[in-house]
Amino acid sequence: MFEVKDDERLDDLERNNLKIIQNPSKFCFGIDAVLLSSYIKVKRGEKLCDLCCGNGIIPLLMSAKSEGEHFCGLEIQEECADLARRSVEGNNLQEKIDIVCGDIKNVTALFGAASFDVVSVNPPYMIGGHGLVNPADAKAIARHEVLCTLDDVVKAAAYLMPPGGRLYMVHRPFRLAEIFERLNAYKLEPKRMQLVYPFADKEPNMVLIEAVKGGKPRLTVEKPLVVYTEPGKYTTEVEDLYHF
Repeated sequence: MFEVKDDERLDDLERNNLKIIQNPSKFCFGIDAVLLSSYIKVKRGEKLCDLCCGNGIIPLLMSAKSEGEHFCGLEIQEECADLARRSVEGNNLQEKIDIVCGDIKNVTALFGAASFDVVSVNPPYMIGGHGLVNPADAKAIARHEVLCTLDDVVKAAAYLMPPGGRLYMVHRPFRLAEIFERLNAYKLEPKRMQLVYPFADKEPNMVLIEAVKGGKPRLTVEKPLVVYTEPGKYTTEVEDLYHF
């Protein structure tokens, strides 16, 4: 039974009868989460930790799309963590998914070192809180580096994984130089990258990255992914991703 409050809605994820509770005034997952979930590779028996998990969309999707043993979501905002917990409970996945409310900067107090084989993250994209009317707003925290920075995210991921562990991230191309610099600082070697374009004739607005802890230098740049053929109409590739 799903506990859905008055200002929330229950959405069907169209996979394994999974549903997710969303609150439009707080947090709703977007296409970046769908693309990230399709980019992540979790092998049989592996454990995944999703940083900045929001309403738990990545752990939920990965529990259905992979043969991983266990999934965890770390979220600093209690309201979002509560949404995620109630979705996990409503889907009867308490034995498969844990939701932890905590600060990514305190990750060493929350988890043991090298506790997860895979780490994923859809972090805040924008630098700082410049121009924000209310930096404490849930949506602002999800989009801007108000409570954590890119360095905090990469540092936490490096701590959580053993050598050979894999980090999957979706971010903005304009920060690629900084992303690679931070990954290298924590011995995370970029191995795969895919640029995402809203339309074929526009600049890319997202980038998907896989990095391996202690990996050897060699980066594969994959075929670009175009999201729309025209406003409101997905390309065949993206339609396939939405249908898993």
